[in-house]
Amino acid sequence: MLSGTPAILARIAAQVPAELVRVRSGPFALVEHVWHMADLEREFAERIRRLLGEADPFLPDFDGERIAKERQYLTLDLAAGLTAFAAAREETLRFLGAVASEAWARCGRQEGVGAVSLAEMPGRIVDHDRAHLNEISDLLADLVPAHPMIAELRALAQGGPKSSKAA
Repeated sequence: MLSGTPAILARIAAQVPAELVRVRSGPFALVEHVWHMADLEREFAERIRRLLGEADPFLPDFDGERIAKERQYLTLDLAAGLTAFAAAREETLRFLGAVASEAWARCGRQEGVGAVSLAEMPGRIVDHDRAHLNEISDLLADLVPAHPMIAELRALAQGGPKSSKAA
């Protein structure tokens, strides 16, 4: 799932009319989902880096709603967001792929969550992806009901949070 999400988002975006990528239904418009995922993915990579390099680091919360407003996601380019997300995910996968077996037990404290281990990070990232795929499938059902990926997204997201606020 981790390596496949960027391509899934690109396939979704390729079949959404340009006039609908900035239309909200649910918490985000498609362009906002993509940019949020790109920004949080960079944050995930930073958390992994800090868990690897620091003893019991404090990991600040990521206020996605505040950052979306500050960075004005609705005004940003969807294709650039897809590229940013793919690059950030690639970096995360490189970090995770280089983790030595004994390092997976390294822990820190995440604001609003508590103790987190490096071993939990891949699952947290997958849950975040699944939450957004759930929300995007709902968005598509409202805006592009004939979008061919709605059922696929729901299947991929199954078992994950229904909302990115829970991820």
